Amino acid sequence: MNFGRLKNLVAAAAIEGVTEARARIFGHVLNPTGQRSPHKVLRKKLIGEKVSQWYPHDIMKDDPLVMARQEQERLSKLEMLKRRGKGPPKKGQGKQAKKRNK
Repeated sequence: MNFGRLKNLVAAAAIEGVTEARARIFGHVLNPTGQRSPHKVLRKKLIGEKVSQWYPHDIMKDDPLVMARQEQERLSKLEMLKRRGKGPPKKGQGKQAKKRNK
């Protein structure tokens, strides 16, 4: 009976040795306890460079003339809305303030 127990012990040690050697040879991380590890995520390639190369260069952000024109259009639209009475309310006079005063 002790012979069977010894045989199982030797077999378990051999399997453990093989898994350690395999991890060392192939560069794997040995995790015998099975706990969660960030290694899988950290091993992946970073994709930020590829994503940034996919999208074309945005001229809107670099050209000050384009930005100035857009800002001017926004301000003129806001002025037009204010003249019609549809502009944004002053600070402290919006929907929430009206609900609090009731």
